Amino acid sequence: MGAARAKGEYLAFLNNDARPDAKWISAAVSAFASSEGIGAVASKVLDWDGRLVDFVGAGLTWFGMGYKPLVGAKPDKHSDQARDVLFGTGSAMFVRRSVFEELGGFDKEFFMFFEDVDLGWRLNLLGWRFRYVPESIAYHRHHGAAGKFGEYRETYFLERNALATLYKNLDAESLDRVLAPAIALVVRRSIAKGEIDSGTFDYRADDDDRRQSMQVSKSVLAGIFGIDQYIEMLPHLVAAREKVQSTRRVSDRKLRPLFGRLDVPAFGGRQYLDGYDSLTNAFDVLEEPRATRVLIVTGDPLGAQVAGPAIRAWNMADQLAAENEVTLVTLSSLEPQDAPFSLAAVRPGDDHAFRRFESWADVIVFQGHAIALFPSLRKTRKIVVADVYDPIHLEQLEQGRELPRGAWDRQVSDATAVLNEQLERADFLLCASERQRHFFLGQLAALGRINPESYLADNDLRKLIDVAPFGLSRTPPVHTRDALRGVAPGIGSNDKLLLWGGGLYNWFDPHTLIRAVAELSETRSDVRLFFQGTKHPNPHVPEMRIVAESRALAADLGVLDSAVFFNEAWVAFDDRQNYLLEADAGVSTHHAHIETTFSFRTRILDYLWAGLPMVVTEGDSFADLVEAEGLGIVVPPQDVRALTAALEKALYDKEFIAQCRANVERVRQSFYWDRALAPLVEFMRSPSRAADRFGTNPERAAGGSRRTGKSYGFGRDFQLALLHLRESGLRAVIGKVARRLRSRFGR
Repeated sequence: MGAARAKGEYLAFLNNDARPDAKWISAAVSAFASSEGIGAVASKVLDWDGRLVDFVGAGLTWFGMGYKPLVGAKPDKHSDQARDVLFGTGSAMFVRRSVFEELGGFDKEFFMFFEDVDLGWRLNLLGWRFRYVPESIAYHRHHGAAGKFGEYRETYFLERNALATLYKNLDAESLDRVLAPAIALVVRRSIAKGEIDSGTFDYRADDDDRRQSMQVSKSVLAGIFGIDQYIEMLPHLVAAREKVQSTRRVSDRKLRPLFGRLDVPAFGGRQYLDGYDSLTNAFDVLEEPRATRVLIVTGDPLGAQVAGPAIRAWNMADQLAAENEVTLVTLSSLEPQDAPFSLAAVRPGDDHAFRRFESWADVIVFQGHAIALFPSLRKTRKIVVADVYDPIHLEQLEQGRELPRGAWDRQVSDATAVLNEQLERADFLLCASERQRHFFLGQLAALGRINPESYLADNDLRKLIDVAPFGLSRTPPVHTRDALRGVAPGIGSNDKLLLWGGGLYNWFDPHTLIRAVAELSETRSDVRLFFQGTKHPNPHVPEMRIVAESRALAADLGVLDSAVFFNEAWVAFDDRQNYLLEADAGVSTHHAHIETTFSFRTRILDYLWAGLPMVVTEGDSFADLVEAEGLGIVVPPQDVRALTAALEKALYDKEFIAQCRANVERVRQSFYWDRALAPLVEFMRSPSRAADRFGTNPERAAGGSRRTGKSYGFGRDFQLALLHLRESGLRAVIGKVARRLRSRFGR
């Protein structure tokens, strides 16, 4: 009733037999403020005198009973360490009111005992964190409320509710394994508490058959009654389980570390412990598989200002963290930030530091040049996933064009070698589009990765390379501040604003766009074009020639800072939504070349996210999507007249704009990160080495793929002779040699 009437942002729960410390509330609120991912705070709870532990952590047995490690002991160093827990004790804890309402509060059917365990478990399954905060202290007089009732009543609720907690919250595989032995253990625990010999009903036992009744204590019946009332609860539990399992975002395997020690018998005595051992051995309930350890490596900085590779790596980590233990490593700068996974930074080339992460991981996912920087990654025996959504060798054809020819050749050659090594070594590859996948299948074939072994494993080769496009957040953008309109000099509140999202690189064609805007501004004085990013957040990516050339062109045409504007920096990732929501349309123009053909323009996803009509140049996979789905207008490359007309339509034709926005709303559903990265998430559920990779020698990445010798000459002939000898016998070899000699020297 109190929670239903509460108006505050947080709900604080305190038993009637508990008292708070002076900082009980303030310490908890500080923890909430430190991370939006914290859904609840567990207080440190001591006994009434503050000398002994009542709650400093949470544990859960395999049979569903929540317990408090170290209860009754003196506080130690572990007691003073903040950490995530499965649940907090209901005697002193805090929950965000919005999260409490999302969970539907405590399960009232539990009535008493383990309703806090159930709430915490469900909270974790939804992806929220339950944080133990040792500075938030309360003092509890244990059993001050329930102690006056008989112990058998507590046993009844504990046994019933432990089974209910298991049934609601375990996934199907785990529940199938533990529910039957958990119920059997309740019976054995009840019999042992009453010190009853259940073998007395055996025909061979010495018992008075004339006696139709026997006296047993309520402590024996408490467990049996608990099982029966669990059965009575099943209609409620079935509905509750369906809701929990259909909305869960985190796997049991991922939460396993929060359960603590599963093997806690919860009772003593030879009779009980013998039965406990029999059940745990027979049903294998203690062998809980741990979560897969996934290492993700990106070369870009992780912080407020992030570019495409870091955004993609972050969302990979976020999607995989629900079911796996994930560490995201950057080879650049790292700003402290909250995340449902671990963050770390390693200097490029520091293989000693990197080796610690390689040793920890089961699977390594990487982008870019990481394989060239760390010998331990090249030699690893771990499962390797290469993210090749950016064809870097094609990119270097444009990026290195202005270099001296020798340097250009080396740059393209080095990028090709790095990418070839990724394609050779990876057990699984991700690309950004079907067009890219077809391109990489050709490169994989040339490297020998498409062979009978890989074909037998999967004749569609989706287990070798699949499509995982760049994605976008399901959380819609929100306008939190004025970024351009009425703020940037020259951009008015009612102007028509074109946004160039992302960076400005040499392979784009801003010149045609600037000319088109200059031409349109002669008849439409309120048209404005804003280039959002000119200085890349990665300090190793220099400002490109095209930026200065574009400014100069805008100045020559008389539209610089009047119709065409350039941002002098890079927009922070969380701030870009303000720019997008102030725009009327998104633009992306490029030249016609091979980089365009296989590119995946991630800025288009931002336009989808914000619901913007688009004007794009034809030639890439997104242009095909824009044209096919009616998301905007596709124009030929370097056609100023066509581009000018397209911009005017996208900015001023209200009926067309409305139709585009409706189509964008429909199409963007396919690009949410959880859908985009589904192939990676599915692979991680059962990661394995590629069928054609040698399992014992990492230097031989794929069968036949690392041919360093010539494909002709005596050595090659000798290898073929051995092959034919093994397959066809000596006579066949002699015949082939004779035919070869006749063809080479004539009859």
